[in-house]
Amino acid sequence: MSRNTKLISDNLREEIAKELGVYEQVKKDGGSWGNVSSKDCGNIVTKAIEIANRSVQ
Repeated sequence: MSRNTKLISDNLREEIAKELGVYEQVKKDGGSWGNVSSKDCGNIVTKAIEIANRSVQ
């Protein structure tokens, strides 16, 4: 799979990041996600999976 393939929309990613308190770092860095820790990225993915599972059920 290409690394450029988006698995979740930008809007969902930003919404989750705001909920988890990570989006302030992204805003501070001018919209770059490069300085967001792997742990925080993992938490965003986990939350996205939870949301997807709820919508399936």
